[in-house]
Amino acid sequence: MSAIGLGCMGMSQSFPPFPTRDESISVLRAAVERGVTLFDTAQVYGPYANEDLVGEALEPVREQVVIATKFGFDLEGAAGRESGVDSRRETIRRTVDDSLRRLRTGYIDLLYQHRVDPDVPIEEVAGTVKELVEAGKVRHFGLSEAGAQNIRRAHAVQPVTALQSEYSLFWREPEAEILPVLEELGIGFVPFSPLGRGFLTGTITPDTEFESGDFRTGLPRFDPEARRANLAFVELLGRIAERHGATAAQVALAWLLSRKPSIVPIPGTTKLHRLEENIAATELELTADDLHEIATSELHAQGDRYSAAHQRLIDR
Repeated sequence: MSAIGLGCMGMSQSFPPFPTRDESISVLRAAVERGVTLFDTAQVYGPYANEDLVGEALEPVREQVVIATKFGFDLEGAAGRESGVDSRRETIRRTVDDSLRRLRTGYIDLLYQHRVDPDVPIEEVAGTVKELVEAGKVRHFGLSEAGAQNIRRAHAVQPVTALQSEYSLFWREPEAEILPVLEELGIGFVPFSPLGRGFLTGTITPDTEFESGDFRTGLPRFDPEARRANLAFVELLGRIAERHGATAAQVALAWLLSRKPSIVPIPGTTKLHRLEENIAATELELTADDLHEIATSELHAQGDRYSAAHQRLIDR
């Protein structure tokens, strides 16, 4: 797959204002024309609308791209669980068939469990996906925001191709335990929010007012005081970017790409010029001095990345 993928969530939810359907399709197809091959969506984005959008946009080029989607949430209330997660066998099989229809394809390249379901053993989840692989409906199995033990247990039943979790200069927790496990098992890593939900681009200040419905309004890390403290990240990236004639976003992505060859970040955007900016980060080579400056900066993001309610969905 390409060195950088495209996260499609923001075309349908979390980061208003949303583009029109035609505008989104134009950006998705432009990404393919520019060499992007990995496109990330999920059942819950919309819900459902994002898969439908991605399916229409990529149908003409289906054999040229890698489509990743996710299961694991109870979107009809059938499970009756407060957490909203649902990875029961019957739910996985039913919702994957629905995803195939929306995506206008006979197979899913990479199928992630969106969040670990504490009520369903991970071995059962992996076994269900294994059946889907054997049936030709799925080609590769992935996990999202899973902890080290669940990664190992799932991998023992059905090889895990990739883990998708948040990772950026803004959130480096995976370095402690997750990245070593992935390297040991030969599992790729797909960082979401590689630009810190937009903060590392330098376009967000303590005075920025988000639109109604913007996901970031409920995140402690985006409280005005936290944003003010976290500007130190933007200043660091800006200094390095100036030396290279690049942007802060490109430096943030180039840093991720420099970590390991098995890392494929999926920055999201709805704008063509941002898409091109992100793709150009693959050509930026940070120097040893750049990397040393980042390594010795000792910056730590202020503010939790999620609310307490959302954090309960994260498997650690």
